[in-house]
Amino acid sequence: MPDLIDKIAWIHLEQRRLLVARNAGRERFYLPGGKREPGESDLETLVRELEEELTVVVDPGTAAYVGTFEALADARSDGLVVRLTCYTASHSGPFAPSREIDEITWITSVDGDRVSAVDRLVLGHLRDADLID
Repeated sequence: MPDLIDKIAWIHLEQRRLLVARNAGRERFYLPGGKREPGESDLETLVRELEEELTVVVDPGTAAYVGTFEALADARSDGLVVRLTCYTASHSGPFAPSREIDEITWITSVDGDRVSAVDRLVLGHLRDADLID
């Protein structure tokens, strides 16, 4: 079993709120994105995952690195860590949950109990940077 889950995530803010998604059968929301396929770069992963999850097309030429955050995986006692490398980027197309996504919503920094431990770190970072309410 790996000690690290390495994921790429999209930070998308509107009106000082953060876009998050919830998988089928899950309670917590998470930042859109996911694990890379073999040989994929961060941006290739970002583009593929967002098209799969939200049916939007991300422009990799507009991507900007936000930060990398690490926290213990939720509901695990084996020390598994999630590393989340986050980017902003422009997109085209309307948001529509697809594939395994049941719901998308907008959250603020007071919604930390609705997201995973690593996403709470991202919320804190965005709040400290005065980018989110």
